[in-house]
Amino acid sequence: MGHLHDDVIRTVSDSDVRFIRLWFCDIAGTLKSIAISPSDLETAFTEGIGIDGSTIEGLTRSFESDMILRPDPATFELLAWRGETNATGRMMCDVLTPDGEPAASDPRRVLRDALGRAEEKGLEFFTHPEIEFYLFEEPYRQGEPLRPIDHAGYFDHVHRGQGQDFRRTAIQHLEAMNIQVEFSHHENGPGQNEIDLRYADALTTADNILTLRTVVKEVALSMGQVATFMPKPMIDQPGSGMHTHLSLFQGGKNAFHAPGAEYGLSRMGRQFIAGLLRHAPEYSAVTNQWVNSYKRLWGAQEAPSYICWGHNNRSALVRVPFHKPTKGTSSRVEFRGLDSSANPYLAFSALLAAGMAGIEGEYELPEGSEDAVWDLTERERRAMGIEPLPTDLFRALEAFEGSELMAGTLGEQVFEFFLRDKRQEWQRYREQVTDHELRSTFSRV
Repeated sequence: MGHLHDDVIRTVSDSDVRFIRLWFCDIAGTLKSIAISPSDLETAFTEGIGIDGSTIEGLTRSFESDMILRPDPATFELLAWRGETNATGRMMCDVLTPDGEPAASDPRRVLRDALGRAEEKGLEFFTHPEIEFYLFEEPYRQGEPLRPIDHAGYFDHVHRGQGQDFRRTAIQHLEAMNIQVEFSHHENGPGQNEIDLRYADALTTADNILTLRTVVKEVALSMGQVATFMPKPMIDQPGSGMHTHLSLFQGGKNAFHAPGAEYGLSRMGRQFIAGLLRHAPEYSAVTNQWVNSYKRLWGAQEAPSYICWGHNNRSALVRVPFHKPTKGTSSRVEFRGLDSSANPYLAFSALLAAGMAGIEGEYELPEGSEDAVWDLTERERRAMGIEPLPTDLFRALEAFEGSELMAGTLGEQVFEFFLRDKRQEWQRYREQVTDHELRSTFSRV
């Protein structure tokens, strides 16, 4: 066994750990967990722990239900909210087939493969997400209005505010688990908060996003509240996005940076953005995977609805933030399309693949747009070559289905399952008659 394995076993012994939770996720990005005792640790590292994969959405085909979880010792942390006595540890896992091969359906494997393809070209992919979510006083109940925990706004300091206490506790828990928080504040919507994670390689960031969602929900419950990462819980309030800063590094240097270039952006950086723009319709179903995601994208509140880029344009899909000329590491690309409920492993894989396609195909970057794209007329947008993002999940799935890039990036099994699962979600949505339809149509016809 490696020294990391030994370190974990020693920590478990020294820290009075009673259970170790093995974490992995399904295709939708929902966290799954099984608990083992310290006596099972050595077996987990050497042989893995068997599970019935047929019970997990999209993890296996029915004829190959056995799967193995192999914990990644580098991800071992104590669950801060479980306390220090009778402690509980956790490790992220890779999912393997019974003969020890990486499972085609494991989202973590999809991202590892995407990062591996970039590494072959000497490139490392780093991400920095700004994660928005809402806090409500109680769970959603049919027919009852949602009650946010406050009515504050962007950056508001809420005196004796529950949101402030919430963020302090959540950040303490995250930092106790070695997840570095860059920034946190109250967002625009009532009860809406944001926590930004520090730059890290994309695999670490994806693991951290899954952990953050769990921490946020656990802390909310401990305070008698409910947290949701749903993209648009209230139609008249801002949606919850996950604006993510992306950069590629080559030989330890930021490959998006070119001294003296416009916005400090290198040719590779421009090609990467061009890839994000050209392939946007194809990956939208991955970055915005729910019917509800499109209520956020087309909600006209700073969410991007059109495929364009800009420097100071907060309605653009891709923004190149201001960079300090003296700071070569700060050139980066901000992707504003992601929402907080995406599967981060699949979303980062899709964005990296689109950007890499731009680099490999030497795509030309179109003109940037500094107008608020919402304020232009349809004709003006067409004249500028600005196309809309898919307006709903159905259209996003049509573009996704025809995408060789997405099929190749996700692998056939994830691609097929994702398409089938999301088609069923759209069908279930279509099969309803809503209150809105009854109110607007019943008495008129």
